[in-house]
Amino acid sequence: MGTIVAIGGGELRYHETLAIDKEIVKLTGKVKPKALFIPTASHDAKSYMTVFKNIYGQQLNCDVSVLQLVDCLIDQEAIEQQILQADLIYVGGGDTAFMLDLWKQLHVDQYLIKAYKQGTILSGLSAGAICWFDYGWSDSQSFITPDDWTYTLVKGLGLIKGIVCVHYDKEGRDSFDSFIKTQSTIGYGIENNVAYVLHDNKAYVIKSDEGKQAYQIKQTSWHIL
Repeated sequence: MGTIVAIGGGELRYHETLAIDKEIVKLTGKVKPKALFIPTASHDAKSYMTVFKNIYGQQLNCDVSVLQLVDCLIDQEAIEQQILQADLIYVGGGDTAFMLDLWKQLHVDQYLIKAYKQGTILSGLSAGAICWFDYGWSDSQSFITPDDWTYTLVKGLGLIKGIVCVHYDKEGRDSFDSFIKTQSTIGYGIENNVAYVLHDNKAYVIKSDEGKQAYQIKQTSWHIL
C-alpha cells in the first residue's frame, strides 16, 4: 500500500508548509522523484501550477508534471498513465465538491486508488486532504453562493476511515464539533501547517508549525495526535 499525507492548510507559495513538503518528497526514497500536481479544485489555476513547480521542482528537486482536467481534452489512457507513473501525487486546494465530481466523471478516483495500492505517495492540502478520507466537512457551497452557505459533507475516496475537517483552527469550524457528536464514526480535525500521515498502516503527524495540532475526535472526547 501507499502513503497518504493530508495537510490541513497553509500557503504553499509562502513556504508555510515547506517542512511538510520536504517530508513528502523524502518519503519517496528517491533523489529526483516524479511529482504530479493535480489542481482540479482550483479549476486548474495557472498561478497555482507555477507555485507548485517552483517549490517542488526548483526547490525540492522533483521532476514535476501537472494533470489538467478542467476544460481540457485528455483521454482516459493518458490520465491513468500520468497518475500511475508518478512517485508522489499532490492534490491542490479549492472547491472539493467540484473536484470530486469531475474526478468521478473521468475515473480519476479509481486511478488514484490504484496508485495508492501500488505504493505511490498521495498527498494534498485542504480539498487535497479531504479527498483521501471517507468524508470531509466542506465549504464548497461558498464557491457558489459566497454570501449564503453552510458546511456540507462530501464523500471522498475512502482510503482513510472517518470524517475530516481541515483548517480546523479557523473560524466557523466549531460547527464540525457539533456535527461529529451526532456521529458514530471517528472525526479528524487538522489545523493549518499540520499533516496527518498514514504510512504502512501507522498514523502520525508532521508539522511546519509546532504550535499547531491535529485531533482525533469521537462523540465525547478529543485526542491530540
